[in-house]
Amino acid sequence: MSVPDFRDPVGRVRAVGMIEGLSFLLLMGVAMPLKYFADLPLAVTYLGWVHGVLFVAFLLVLFQAWAGGALPFRASALAFVASLLPFGPFLIDRRLAKSGHSTD
Repeated sequence: MSVPDFRDPVGRVRAVGMIEGLSFLLLMGVAMPLKYFADLPLAVTYLGWVHGVLFVAFLLVLFQAWAGGALPFRASALAFVASLLPFGPFLIDRRLAKSGHSTD
């Protein structure tokens, strides 16, 4: 898997998507169990806030890539749906990198 290039709009989508996906997994796999099994609700508070900021950043770079013509609507919609699933950003990254920045 290639390293995303931040100078490329699709590279930004891939990079922010990977970071956002990791934060989602940490929120669900670490912070939530800490909240419910170790009585540490602050883990969800802080990691939830970080994940929220990263999700908004992902939406912004996704919109920029779509509006700038770097991603077609179908690929942008697929990336958005993938961002809602636990391992979705990693799957869409593989697809974007493999197909040369397009899922069409």
